[in-house]
Amino acid sequence: MEKEKIFTNADNYENRELSWLKFNGRVLNEARDKEIPLLERLKFVGITSSNLDEFFMVRVASLKDMVHAGYKKKDIAGMTASEQLEAINTATRSLVDMQYSTYNRSLLPRLKNRDIEILDAYEDLDGEQAAFVDAYFQDTVYPVLTPMALDASRPFPLIRNKTLNIGALIKRKGADKEIEFATVQVPSVLPRIVEIPSKKEGGRTFILLEQMIERNISRLFLNYKVVCAHPYRIMRNADLPIDEDEAADLLKEIQKQLKRRQWGEVIRLEVEDKIDEKLLAILKKELKVADADIFKINGPLDLTFVMKLYGLEGCEDLRYKPYTPQRVPQIEPGADIFEAIRGGDILMHHPYQTFDPVVDFIQQASVDPDVLAIKQTLYRVSGNSPIIVSLAQAAENGKQVTVLVELKARFDEEHNIVWAKKLEQAGCHVIYGLVGLKTHSKIALVVRREEEGIRRYVHLGTGNYNDSTAKLYTDCGIFTCSEAIGEDATAVFNMLSGYSEPLTWNRLAVAPIWLRKRFLKLISRETKHAKEGREGRIIAKMNSLCDKDIITALYEASAAGVQIDLIVRGICCLKVGIPGISENIRVRSIVGNFLEHSRIFYFYNDGQPELFMGSADWMPRNLDRRVEILFPVEDEEIQKSVYHILEVELADNTKAHILNKNGEYEKIDRRGKTLVNSQDQFCKEARVKTPKDKGYQERVFIPAEPVQ
Repeated sequence: MEKEKIFTNADNYENRELSWLKFNGRVLNEARDKEIPLLERLKFVGITSSNLDEFFMVRVASLKDMVHAGYKKKDIAGMTASEQLEAINTATRSLVDMQYSTYNRSLLPRLKNRDIEILDAYEDLDGEQAAFVDAYFQDTVYPVLTPMALDASRPFPLIRNKTLNIGALIKRKGADKEIEFATVQVPSVLPRIVEIPSKKEGGRTFILLEQMIERNISRLFLNYKVVCAHPYRIMRNADLPIDEDEAADLLKEIQKQLKRRQWGEVIRLEVEDKIDEKLLAILKKELKVADADIFKINGPLDLTFVMKLYGLEGCEDLRYKPYTPQRVPQIEPGADIFEAIRGGDILMHHPYQTFDPVVDFIQQASVDPDVLAIKQTLYRVSGNSPIIVSLAQAAENGKQVTVLVELKARFDEEHNIVWAKKLEQAGCHVIYGLVGLKTHSKIALVVRREEEGIRRYVHLGTGNYNDSTAKLYTDCGIFTCSEAIGEDATAVFNMLSGYSEPLTWNRLAVAPIWLRKRFLKLISRETKHAKEGREGRIIAKMNSLCDKDIITALYEASAAGVQIDLIVRGICCLKVGIPGISENIRVRSIVGNFLEHSRIFYFYNDGQPELFMGSADWMPRNLDRRVEILFPVEDEEIQKSVYHILEVELADNTKAHILNKNGEYEKIDRRGKTLVNSQDQFCKEARVKTPKDKGYQERVFIPAEPVQ
């Protein structure tokens, strides 16, 4: 077989969806780690559930659409859509079993040992607790509930996506009439988990809202006997089918499609494992669910409720001590941020360093009389975003404000529509993305009039302009007033507003036209050097890797002798350890207290290293169907700092999982080794005093050793 065909052989690739399930397994492993504080472990159980919901609503739904359409094309790993669904079903059931085993057998007993009890069933209530629950139901819950029956005159009601419901079989008292079906939605407007009096002094006891309703459900059907009642929950297809070429008004089309999400095909039905079979048969028939899509759960449905317990007062020893993002050394709080940027490019490493300078950048620009224009892309922002407030204020102050709002940001569409309208009302020029593409790039441009003439200030980042998630996601950003990058930034916004498409770029590489070629060229250069007997080296950090062209290029580089280290948090379709193909490639995934989100790319370049950061992962959607920006790290000191980030993460032996040749991820054997937790290390480094402070220390660099 020719070498090129060997590199592209389907056997050498992992299926994208199965790789993602392995990632969610790594998230669940954090809940199983006894070295992690108890409430932190509980939090990871909730994150696993939330992740799985989105996976089914989008990825599994997409595969089902392919099957319905008769789509037979195989994926990167040689699997058809139906084969993928079968494999996903098996892997998901194993994951869910492990999740509930962790919750029931490990976390609940440990919580109880700390006098925190989550009741398994309402039958566990004592007299005082029962009286409290019944009173709470009557006063708070009962007025909100709306029971709905199914009979000849009333069709099966709409069961909304992700809602928790209780299905019941009821029979009229004193009559031989056949059993009827009824359902009631567990109201999302009320707390899912309620604290009740504890049997133990100083203890904390909780009951789930659905258990309260089950206990009192007979009050909803006064003339009926309740034969049985069990909770159930569905997932619907939530992928928006938007034909942008046919949509005259993208804003209205997305608003219309959002409503249709509630009517999407049911792709998953969750029921408790002890559900009455007659009740299950009715749900299966009316919801049109196949047996393969029914999950019987040994415990409470939708474990995302455990996130509400994370902040329990008086349980500080069961959580990590909260981390406060530190200030960026080059930017004094309250200082003129434009003056600071003129002093040289500035690197920010979030959440170890505060996101405040990014917020201040837009806020100061909004009131600065010398600022003429502000241009920014926005993909996801927080609920009460100070950046949105500043952009609106800038427009009201007479500045030219252009904002590209990506309406197609999945599950943020409705939120984005609301504040996009507010920006328009304030006088901002709002662009609703490009037809057929998502604008995922993170760029802000401020045009300022100064004594020397017009100067452009630019912020480029790897993460969203979201001040809330900036405390939870690891991301990098750079401030610069480089003339070359400023020209490129202007060209980006001219392209986005539809005026021009640059033939060349000074420093930036932009998807979907130029970025794929740039990455392949950079990888090819390392391959060429290795073939000529020179050193070849690539380090790349990203969220996901599933682009076949990129993986093929990495295989070719590895076969030529290039040493490649990949830090991939989530999906990785590349396989390591394939003889003659990927023996020189190492892959690690870091799952910790913060969500690894930054994208960093290092190429040795025959001793003249080049470093880049950007918004794009190595995925077809990022390289072909999104507007993404890759930007160079040119300042020598910042290059050292960014390389240091990679260096420390390659040395991590605490939170890193290493991909083995069997396609599984393993924790590193730490016996006899100095423990390195990269996230903890960055927290410590961020607290190091700056040169202006007394007692300044140079940062400690950790030497990275290849993991064998």
